[in-house]
Amino acid sequence: MSATTHTTIDEFPILKHGFYANHAAIAPWPAATARAVADFAFENSNIGPDQYARWLSRETDLRKMTADWLNAKSADDIAFLKNTTEGICTVTNGINWHKGDNVVLPLHEFPSNRLPWLALQASGVEVREVDIRASKSPEEALLAAMDKRTRLLSVSAVQWTDGLRLKLEALGAACKQNRILFFVDAIQQLGAINLDVRACHIDFLAADGHKWMLAPEGIAIFYCRESAREQLTLKQQGWHMVDKPYQFNRDEWQPAHAASRFEAGSPNTLGQTALHASIKLLLQTGMDRVEAAVWENSLVLSETLAAIPGIELVRAFEQQRSAGIVSFRAPDRSLPKLHQALKHRHLTCAIRADSIRLSPHYYQAGAPLQDMLDVLEDVLKNNNTH
Repeated sequence: MSATTHTTIDEFPILKHGFYANHAAIAPWPAATARAVADFAFENSNIGPDQYARWLSRETDLRKMTADWLNAKSADDIAFLKNTTEGICTVTNGINWHKGDNVVLPLHEFPSNRLPWLALQASGVEVREVDIRASKSPEEALLAAMDKRTRLLSVSAVQWTDGLRLKLEALGAACKQNRILFFVDAIQQLGAINLDVRACHIDFLAADGHKWMLAPEGIAIFYCRESAREQLTLKQQGWHMVDKPYQFNRDEWQPAHAASRFEAGSPNTLGQTALHASIKLLLQTGMDRVEAAVWENSLVLSETLAAIPGIELVRAFEQQRSAGIVSFRAPDRSLPKLHQALKHRHLTCAIRADSIRLSPHYYQAGAPLQDMLDVLEDVLKNNNTH
């Protein structure tokens, strides 16, 4: 391996254990997050919830920090759910659909952002899946599929197989103009590329923490614009969904006006601890710096792979269309054997849609990425599958 700064290795111990290029699947935790979880576990085992008030303070801080990060109007727009899927289902199950309504989404979305919408067909809702890769403008293709009966547009900010990033501002502006609700699955963007929910006119957003946000599975951000909250019928009821939920001596349990109304049961205090530490690290690093490094990684990977004979990029690098994912094909090679060869050289990646998907994060820019490229080039140029 090339030299890497001691500070970077200390914060990301994964750098000592090979070449991790799979943040689009599940991310390794930073040391800060691991310490926060270990400290929380130690506290719990020694004094239990004696300091629960501090846990609530951390939750409040996480809600505000997340709102500021997304440029939400207020912390009231943020809820913490189990995963992206729960956020999507909160919307699909909450809207008062009518027979003949339609939903528009890209073709080949990840199942989480497809199956809940398809389930609406049983209620007479039409689901229009648009082949966004068959058009020079994915946005124009999606907008052309809308009409007066379109209730909602749902997209992944970044496509999970090839990293195609959609222009959310253009989609959101069109939805606002036509009074169509706009849902964004942001799991492949948050933590890698900046996202402004108000500039993009987003009504609903969901993203689990375990990819680019460098947090665990089981804790997700759910954003709901204030004027859109009342459009969702609550399908879950519980003690935690009210204002001041810890005041138990009451007769009235009306749902909070804030997005916390979607948090029906007990909070995931352990997940909040980890997510708080991970987002804090990203913000301390600076999202502009993170974003620049992610783009640089994608550019260098794309240029290097494109120059290797027999290798085909699924999609060429274009900054406005790229995030952290770079996918490639090797038409004359066995994909499983190629994947196994990379794994044998301690390079962790994924097979997605008949291609190898690479997704390194910002902390791997520079020497770590060059080390990764050395392995890639050796395996790909020398047909090294052993």
